[in-house]
Amino acid sequence: MPVITLPDGSQRSFEQPVTVAQVAESIGAGLAKAALAGRVDGTLVDTSYTIANDAELAIVTDRDEDGLDVIRHSCAHLMAQAVQRLFPDAQVTIGPVIDDGFYYDFAYERPFTPEDLEQIEKVMGDIVKENLPVSREVMSRDEAVAMFEKMGEQYKVQIIKDIPGNEELSFYRQGEFVDLCRGPHVPNTGKFKAFKLTSVAGAYWRGDSNNEMLQRIYGTAWQDKKALADYLFRLEEQQKRDHRKIGKKLDLFHFQEEAPGMVFWHPKGWTVYQEIQHYMQKLQRQHGYQEIRTPQLVDYTLWEKSGHADKFADEMFSVESENRMYAIKPMNCPCHVQVFNQGLKSYRDLPLRLAEFGSCHRFEPSGSMHGLMRVRSFTQDDAHIFCAEDDIQSEVASFMQLLFGVYRDFGFDEIILRLSTRPEKRVGSDEIWDRSEAALRQALDNSGLAWELLPGEGAFYGPKIEFSLKDCMGRVQQCGTIQVDFSMPDRLGAQYVAEDGSRKVPVMLHRAILGSFERFIGVLIEHYAGALPAWLAPEQAVILNITDKQGEYCEKVRKMLAEKGFRVSADLRNEKIGFKIREHTIQKVPYLLVVGDREMENGQVAVRTRDGQDLGTMSLEAFADHLQADVARFGRTQSDH
Repeated sequence: MPVITLPDGSQRSFEQPVTVAQVAESIGAGLAKAALAGRVDGTLVDTSYTIANDAELAIVTDRDEDGLDVIRHSCAHLMAQAVQRLFPDAQVTIGPVIDDGFYYDFAYERPFTPEDLEQIEKVMGDIVKENLPVSREVMSRDEAVAMFEKMGEQYKVQIIKDIPGNEELSFYRQGEFVDLCRGPHVPNTGKFKAFKLTSVAGAYWRGDSNNEMLQRIYGTAWQDKKALADYLFRLEEQQKRDHRKIGKKLDLFHFQEEAPGMVFWHPKGWTVYQEIQHYMQKLQRQHGYQEIRTPQLVDYTLWEKSGHADKFADEMFSVESENRMYAIKPMNCPCHVQVFNQGLKSYRDLPLRLAEFGSCHRFEPSGSMHGLMRVRSFTQDDAHIFCAEDDIQSEVASFMQLLFGVYRDFGFDEIILRLSTRPEKRVGSDEIWDRSEAALRQALDNSGLAWELLPGEGAFYGPKIEFSLKDCMGRVQQCGTIQVDFSMPDRLGAQYVAEDGSRKVPVMLHRAILGSFERFIGVLIEHYAGALPAWLAPEQAVILNITDKQGEYCEKVRKMLAEKGFRVSADLRNEKIGFKIREHTIQKVPYLLVVGDREMENGQVAVRTRDGQDLGTMSLEAFADHLQADVARFGRTQSDH
């Protein structure tokens, strides 16, 4: 006789084993109709799942985050069923849930077209109307292989044969469609209220470029049509803000096949890059960091000693020369330990904060690269703090204060903190991991800020706090991190002389604020839709003459502002002033200074902003003061400044 405990603490007793759906029905018809799945003792299950013993149960509906995942996972099956109804020869491979949606990879003789997607959506709607029951089945591997071989689904056969172990496998069936899946799924196809297929792209089988190319259809699903419409609006806005399109339009950077995943920075883009670097250099000096530079190419044995070769071998670029194997550094930390190791350090030298704008290279599969957001060559605002264990709390607190100030200067106020703990594959003893995790937990608790736990997501050498910011479209961008590492300094022979004269291994704190310059600049471009704050804009002001008569005066204005350190240019082309204003507005220049006869005679400029605001005429000194105040504000709002 199971006793079911509900989230509000109330209990219900049943005389015999009961399904999740039956419990929901006992609570009320409305909940029974809305139920998509259940969470039994923390595990997500189908509504058909039978509870035989006492248990805690939460009914999952489309109002829950879990419910949306169930809808999207099930909608992937809905899409696959529709594809095979329209294209019986198409083979299905895998179809997971992703952020805001799902995809399925198909093997088919020709590329799917936008018209195909429309037809697939229509058939999906037909299947929803059929209200087909979705049922879970279990069968042996041999039975499953025989079934899929008979269906001609060779990819499914390969997937099943590659699954380790001999336990039975679960499958989900709806009408004529069946697929290998852990579940859970919605109880019937009538549960879908709002979905949309968004795009189709190529994808290698199992992500390996040596394998055949498949077709990946992306889709999204939501609890209702309003939520779907809101998402599609955000998606359209994201496409408008795509940093790759804006980067080309504003002449910031480009990529080309001869250097895949590596950025060619143009003068304007490099200006943004350098402004960010100079800003970070100044702040880090103020916070006690010393800047260093370490080699790009390092003997492979160092990466073996540090543990990176074992963990990241597939992501490292290597080269052989004079019978020695080298690796192009994928990260900076082992090299920073080498700097620390030069000369015996005392406890009086700690904490020692070493910073480097380190250029790193990692092999990213060609299919995963995405403009500035995911590249093979990148620069980190990397630093490592060597300290005693007693210094961890103060150093983490100081770092967090620095990080929040930086994010505010770039215009980000909503920051998410997450603690990532020990992964399965790691170095160091459990006792070391206990101390490391406890130190970061204490630092987070001391901050008084809300934080989330990410079990198993730590680095292989230590736990970390991840700092993610929310952009103007509500997207979460993970950028900053601080990691506690007791292991690598020991592996690489780092020591200092303690106050009692003994030799001790320092704790190493790995930290970054921006992450990679490339990705952070991509985030900035999309957050501001290319209209960067005045302090970051490649060109802060442009002077526009109305006729040739003002040319000499415009050059005088340009020179005066340039001498004050501003990035300005003069557009003296023989074009109509309206044309020039439109062109530089499109280029997102913060200030447009229009000069006619009156402005020239009075030693003034007529000031317009890129969003069309007319600030009136100003003297040159008044405008210089106005621009300086804007630059000093960074990306902060007036109220935050």
